[in-house]
Amino acid sequence: MEGAGPLAALRGRVERQVFGKRQVVDLAVVCVLAGGHLLLEDVPGVGKTTLGLALARALGGTFRRVQFTSDLLPADILGGSVLDPRDGSLRFRPGPVFTNVLLADELNRTPPRTQSALLEAMNEGQVSIDGDSHPLPDPFLVIATQNPHELHGTWPLPDSQLDRFLLRTSMGYPDRSSERQVLRGESRRGAEEGVAVSADELRGLKAAVGAVSVHEEIEDYVLDLVEATRTAPTLVRGSSTRGAEALLRAARAHALLQGRTWVIPEDVRALVVPVLAHRVVPRAESGSEAAAAVLREVTAGVRPPGG
Repeated sequence: MEGAGPLAALRGRVERQVFGKRQVVDLAVVCVLAGGHLLLEDVPGVGKTTLGLALARALGGTFRRVQFTSDLLPADILGGSVLDPRDGSLRFRPGPVFTNVLLADELNRTPPRTQSALLEAMNEGQVSIDGDSHPLPDPFLVIATQNPHELHGTWPLPDSQLDRFLLRTSMGYPDRSSERQVLRGESRRGAEEGVAVSADELRGLKAAVGAVSVHEEIEDYVLDLVEATRTAPTLVRGSSTRGAEALLRAARAHALLQGRTWVIPEDVRALVVPVLAHRVVPRAESGSEAAAAVLREVTAGVRPPGG
């Protein structure tokens, strides 16, 4: 299949720095292929920065990391107009958002005003300052993190912000063998390798995602799953139409990553929790684990095509 070589190279290149995390690596690659963004909910020190760096290097792109704090301002992320002492004119100075892979570390530690500064960038691929629009690099991927165990000094991400993330997952602790590789510094050796996918190849892969075929029965399956979230008694709010669109878009990218040019029910099922868990609200219990549990129950109750 056309694109199988570059995709295998991209996945392999990232995995040589992020050990024992095939599922997380695959979800990150799905985000890149589908033009989405990734939210990681996890404890510090489990490889989130390494994942972002590895992706940027594999794509031959740039990487920036921003530590979000309570005193961070929108201009600290987006940039702004500064006075040029040579002629007294105002010139735009780009902020760290002008990169290929942005790691927004502990996004929920910054006030809502600064959180919302990322909305246009994530949704439109541009930044508007003083009435002028500035396009962001292509590709542009935000990997945002939030710590689920830290409740003090944080602002919950609003629904509009959460909805901009195509997928949400967690890194989790590595297994013993992978952790030993980290201790031996093997991830640093992987960082010395070259680019896995060129800019032209990536554009071709993104176009190939759009060409992945989806049978009407798969569309019905996605619609049935979304409808089931809206009627589930354990959910206060089910998935929106945008959630259904995101699920199908991610399933196309997942199919391509698995070496197929058509979507099967397994592609959809594999992505229900990563795509929808941050888009639904559990009734009795808060948190991503509760949402994930409800979605697994809902998915088990919806018959797939041919099932």
